[in-house]
Amino acid sequence: MSSAKKALLYWNTLRYLKPIQIYRRFWFRYYQPSLNCDLSRIHLAKPKGIWQRPVAHNQSLIEKNTFCFLNQTQEIIGGDGWNDPKLPKLWLYNLHYFDDLNAQNASDRLEWHHQLISRWVAENPSTRGNGWEPYPSSLRIVNWVKWSLAGNRLGAAELESLYLQARWLAKRVEWHLLGNHLLANAKALVFAGIFFDGDEPQSWLRLGRSILAEQLPEQILADGVHFERSPMYHAIILEDVLDLVNLAQTFPEKLDADYLASMKTVGKNMLSAYEQLNHPDGKIGFFNDAALEIAASLSQLSNYAQSLGIDAVLRVSGVECQQSNGLSLVHLREAGYIHIENSDACAILDVAEIGPDYLPGHAHADTLSFELSVFGERLIVNGGTSTYAGASRSYERSTKTHSTVEVDGEDSSEVWGHFRVANRAKPVDLTITNANQGFEVSCAHNGYQRLISGLMHARTWNMSTKDLVVGDRVYRGDEKNAKALPRSVARYVLHPSVRVSLVNINHWELQLPNQSLVQLRVHSGNAYLEKSTYAPEFGISQETQCMVVELVGNGTLSSQVQIQWG
Repeated sequence: MSSAKKALLYWNTLRYLKPIQIYRRFWFRYYQPSLNCDLSRIHLAKPKGIWQRPVAHNQSLIEKNTFCFLNQTQEIIGGDGWNDPKLPKLWLYNLHYFDDLNAQNASDRLEWHHQLISRWVAENPSTRGNGWEPYPSSLRIVNWVKWSLAGNRLGAAELESLYLQARWLAKRVEWHLLGNHLLANAKALVFAGIFFDGDEPQSWLRLGRSILAEQLPEQILADGVHFERSPMYHAIILEDVLDLVNLAQTFPEKLDADYLASMKTVGKNMLSAYEQLNHPDGKIGFFNDAALEIAASLSQLSNYAQSLGIDAVLRVSGVECQQSNGLSLVHLREAGYIHIENSDACAILDVAEIGPDYLPGHAHADTLSFELSVFGERLIVNGGTSTYAGASRSYERSTKTHSTVEVDGEDSSEVWGHFRVANRAKPVDLTITNANQGFEVSCAHNGYQRLISGLMHARTWNMSTKDLVVGDRVYRGDEKNAKALPRSVARYVLHPSVRVSLVNINHWELQLPNQSLVQLRVHSGNAYLEKSTYAPEFGISQETQCMVVELVGNGTLSSQVQIQWG
């Protein structure tokens, strides 16, 4: 890449940032606060309410000192293991979270947990290593407090360590990152500020509450979706909100009724939205960074919310609901996701911004992609996320791994690095109408205008009770220039469980695991199969097939594909 192109790439990335992200980044890197390790007598607050059992995630401590994170198993022995440079950074972060304290069947591993907490205190000197970075500190603080509230005992040395971790976190809040990291910091400060009594913990509580008061209205959109528009991170933050409700009901004297009511409202709206980001199998769609077995499932969060007196309510501000001929459509207007379903099929459509302009780190180049389940089985998918590092990270963020249109081999949004985006696609001209005994959704985006001035991709989904017809067009909005358009292809990534058989030219039969048959017909365009990948979890990437349809035509390139299940 030339120096001029690299400079332009950086400019188109940095120009969207907020000033606080820039000057706080320098502050975070170069300001090195000291940690006062002097402690007077520590006082614990006494709960007046009952702590409800939170979500129990999968077991990760599988043997004494042996952990499985991100589908990678490793034994950690000795102090150096906590920061082993041979292990992925994200894996080490998970090691420091201590999620297993509150995981499934955690009581069976009580002795291991006691020993592990003692090890962490002894082998992670104050402020040094991965474990003292703000994000893992935040998750660990919460997990230790939740474990204690569940009836387990932290020793004197462990309580002192927990107190110092919160003191350090208050000095290292991630204002330079914002987004879900800042919410995690705030949650931890609230948990520590309530768990301990005294003036200093009260200052942590005030700081955490002030961050939540500022950030929740910005980060949770009017339709209830988290503004980074990742179903996985939405679920993580929904669980955070429910934990905060649980804490408020456990310590009613420390958090006022207005705070509790506002948190419950946020929880209701987020739970309602989360239902629309899931397939009939009860698991999330893969839009932006998303993978299974990281965040809690819909059923887990629904059950947890009910235990706290929270039920999802669909008709909230920012949500549009329609019915037509047995189909229901829910449009999360601000987030930009549309969920259409009946008893046989479910489609989730992405007509969304890639995320907030100043925080696109978890974005993929997936604008106008979609996923489709038929008869309860996933059929058309996006590629998912298996890693946050290396060449695979770039590939999995690319347009090529999503069920949408790629132009000239380029990405619809200019994703680069591991968490950066330069030029980004903007959806325009969204319309939703009743048509052909169902719904027609049309939308366009301008992400390819950096290639050719005025170049647009427009997509139409026409869904009835028995089929989904997808039409694509690539065209120039400026008709004065008749320059030939670059090669454009629509990809339909198939779930690995789908078996594909050629019936005749431009007609394929797709067999689902339950033996149901779906017909895929290409009415316009040149179609063929190619290999692709599907990453349902971190650490897992599976080979799958992808139907590729080359758009054809003069002046305007187009294709039309019919997926029929009835």
